[in-house]
Amino acid sequence: GVITVLRSDGCESTNGGDIVSSGEYAAFELSLEFKITEGANSGIKYFVTEGEKQKGSAFGLEYQILDDRNHPDAKLYTTFPGSRTCAGLYDLIAPQNKRFNGVGQWNLAVIKVFPNNHVEHWLNGFKTVEYERGSDDFRKLVEGSKYAAKIYNENGRFGEAPKGRILLQDHGDEVSFRSIKIKEMK
Repeated sequence: GVITVLRSDGCESTNGGDIVSSGEYAAFELSLEFKITEGANSGIKYFVTEGEKQKGSAFGLEYQILDDRNHPDAKLYTTFPGSRTCAGLYDLIAPQNKRFNGVGQWNLAVIKVFPNNHVEHWLNGFKTVEYERGSDDFRKLVEGSKYAAKIYNENGRFGEAPKGRILLQDHGDEVSFRSIKIKEMK
């Protein structure tokens, strides 16, 4: 009942590799529990298109999973401070109202993408992020992030694909996932 990414060298997709859904989703609610080890880095990516040719994980919007206290990424960002911390929208939006149960404990992550492109991240029952995918505000966030680079936009605007896959990231650190559920919204 548990999927565990084994510790390796800390690089993306170099050990067991990412786990990517076979189906593509446009509007959905994804819930899962995750447990990280000290210093761990991982993520849940969504609207992954896999059309780009890159090293590491496929491109997509990312619900960051991170040991904020012990991983250096928690202090890094392109423009938006805190945007690489747990339960945030990676490099775009810092989380608010975060209630992290701690390293070695199970945490409940929920991602809701509504048919109108409203998106929410939840951690342990508290909403941490919300935004409108494809809006002017969203595009300004992308312009101020690492995702403004040409490579992320060669197959259309970053994060705006009409549908995409879900990806559980192998970032070379031990992270476990369980109780994975997805429900499509109409």
